[in-house]
Amino acid sequence: MSKLLSLLTAGVLAVAAAAAQADTLTIAASPVPHAEILEFVKPRLAKEGVDLQVKVFDDYIQPNVQVSEKRLDGNFFQHKPYLDEYNKSKGTNLVLLTPVHIEPFGAYSRKYKSAAELPQGATIAVPNNPANTGRALLLLAGLGLIKLKDPSNILATERDIVENPKKLKIRQLDAAALPRVLDQVDAAIINTNYALQAKLVPTRDAIFFETGKSYYANALVTRPDNQSAAAVKKLSAALNSPEVKKFIEDKYKGAVVPAF
Repeated sequence: MSKLLSLLTAGVLAVAAAAAQADTLTIAASPVPHAEILEFVKPRLAKEGVDLQVKVFDDYIQPNVQVSEKRLDGNFFQHKPYLDEYNKSKGTNLVLLTPVHIEPFGAYSRKYKSAAELPQGATIAVPNNPANTGRALLLLAGLGLIKLKDPSNILATERDIVENPKKLKIRQLDAAALPRVLDQVDAAIINTNYALQAKLVPTRDAIFFETGKSYYANALVTRPDNQSAAAVKKLSAALNSPEVKKFIEDKYKGAVVPAF
């Protein structure tokens, strides 16, 4: 009996020691799909000695602020154009590590079923952060609804519109608010994470959305001092695994697509 107790005690101590040695990694994420993808890789990381803690945010500001201030280890919610603009405007040097998925940018409407139906003077709501404002304008330009001075400028603004045959009115709003204003505008161009939260699916509900090559892969982001940490490298590898690719394809059915 004493031998059995000794073995049990040793097992408990081994488990406790393993738990004590686990690296805790705290990552900020948007609820959908980012936090869902992180929750999917949690069990794999646990087996590799990483305790992944997912902190959910509904905005695009605090995840970068808290990583910069070393309150969090990294975040997963943004694409490179957004990160580049954030670093430039805030004087930070956050680094992009692992592109994971692409969320096709879509336009949604309660009134119209296609771009061709949009009337003269239609009001189009777009995200108000520079990277996504430019992305929305590129989408409109790609459909011929407007013409931009430089069609390759991913940070285009309304001042870059040189032709606007339908006299569209561009209304810039906080990205998270866009699904809530659909009844107040003719169409809104909405980031897919917010669209999915509002039960909108690009492939089903959008009157038009991005196709083809995209600059806008959502990626894991961290600080320069943290990018070589063993736990961060393990998370990067997990996010680019065949299992995650299949999870994205099966769960989101084209509303979100793998970037690898």
